[in-house]
Amino acid sequence: MSIKKIVKPFVPEFILEARRNRIEGIEPFLFEAKGDVKKDIREKYQYSGELADLFADNKTYMMHKWHHYIPLYDRYFSPYKGRKVRFLEIGVSKGGSLQMWRKYFGPDAVIFGIDINSDCKKLDGLSGQVRIGSQADPEFLASVVKEMGGVDVILDDGSHHMDHVAVTLKHLFPLMNDGGTYMIEDLHAAYWKRYGGGFKSKKNFFYEVGNFISDMHHWYHRRKVRKPSVSNHCTGIHIHDSIVVLEKSRVFRPVHSQSV
Repeated sequence: MSIKKIVKPFVPEFILEARRNRIEGIEPFLFEAKGDVKKDIREKYQYSGELADLFADNKTYMMHKWHHYIPLYDRYFSPYKGRKVRFLEIGVSKGGSLQMWRKYFGPDAVIFGIDINSDCKKLDGLSGQVRIGSQADPEFLASVVKEMGGVDVILDDGSHHMDHVAVTLKHLFPLMNDGGTYMIEDLHAAYWKRYGGGFKSKKNFFYEVGNFISDMHHWYHRRKVRKPSVSNHCTGIHIHDSIVVLEKSRVFRPVHSQSV
């Protein structure tokens, strides 16, 4: 009995790249240009709060947000409103997001943004302080947090590259104040090779999240904590479409008791 060898047809690299771009991109999800943004957010996510207005009614500095992020921002960031919160956004872009956070958190908030693009320096002082440097540079990150006088909330909307996301979290999470919130967005990029990820890749940040979850439960399996810089201070992990939120607080050994 003869066995025929299956030969896969040769596909030129430029065609493979075109296929990847069709999959690894956000174009198919673009909201219709004349659509009602606030109505879409309200009807899909039952949210009609202040952030929906700040985003949809913006006419000044450009910002780009997925609609389902808006209520999630409010869920996790609203406890810091009206306080002297120290807020750091990674990725300044055109400045619209910093402007939104200034209006949302209020005049007492200490708001900083970092970006590797030196053009963002022109936005310094408008809605917050802008510092130019790499999110993968631990010395730069530490210097910004020191200048801020500490940090309570971090939003990573930077390069979205898996190596950058991981190293930024590793160095910034220990510097964040107890009771702080660390949000990473646009993690759909974790499934895209051009951002250093992939569906089954160990570089995919959701694989890293699995390590954090196992570390959180190390009391029960007795394995070594694999990511101590984060896990030794992390008391909660929340996963949403393209967003991961980590809560920082003091970690206690769990105990239980019984009452009658």
